[in-house]
Amino acid sequence: MDASIKNNEGIIRPVKGKRDPDVERDALMVMIPSELQFLVQASKAEELSFSDMNLYHLYRANKGTQSPFTLAGPFLGAPQAVIAMEKLIVLGAKKIWVLGWCGSLQPDLPTGHLIIPTNAVSEEGTSNHYPISNRLPESNTALNRMLEEALIQQSLPFSRGSVWTTDALYRETPDKVKTFQDQGILAVEMEISALMTVALYRSVAMAGLLVVSDELFQLKWRPGFSNPLLKKSSRAAGKVLLRLAGSVK
Repeated sequence: MDASIKNNEGIIRPVKGKRDPDVERDALMVMIPSELQFLVQASKAEELSFSDMNLYHLYRANKGTQSPFTLAGPFLGAPQAVIAMEKLIVLGAKKIWVLGWCGSLQPDLPTGHLIIPTNAVSEEGTSNHYPISNRLPESNTALNRMLEEALIQQSLPFSRGSVWTTDALYRETPDKVKTFQDQGILAVEMEISALMTVALYRSVAMAGLLVVSDELFQLKWRPGFSNPLLKKSSRAAGKVLLRLAGSVK
């Protein structure tokens, strides 16, 4: 190995442990505990034992689907989500789908609306450790197209565009929200830019689907966690991703 490449590798690397399972090419990372539980039940997935299971859960869905796939989660924030993505990749994942929630920055994106993040503005600390030159963190075009077609077939309205990823939940200030809102950024969340960056760095395909769970576009917080539309849209989004992850390639 070239010395410059070797020196750029982490001293601690993602590895497949002796008791770690191989996983399918398609993996679905679910950020939200309630939605992970729903999707595990809906896909009749079986939990897998693996070396990182104290950090998150791993499941294999292979009953009643066209093709087996992997479910993983839940996750909170870029560092934990990236640890899991690195592990999934070393275990064999090549296409990674993501389901999460986000806060809307735009008045026409209320609670329950679906968003396909095509690129992201990073205000999290993980992405900077994965050099991708001057590329903007972005999701995979082909997977995004598949996702759009699936949503259209299910008559589920959606928007696509850029999101803002932050580590600091309590530092989404009015000035920042207004700045990103004026730039046309659709929403804010805590994982997507890092997952996009790692996917590009590791040469795997990644696409995500976000559900608006709360609203910030009036420069005050309006939570939607008790809104029935959030649960309805989250379940619909999850079912779409289940079909895509379990579809014949």
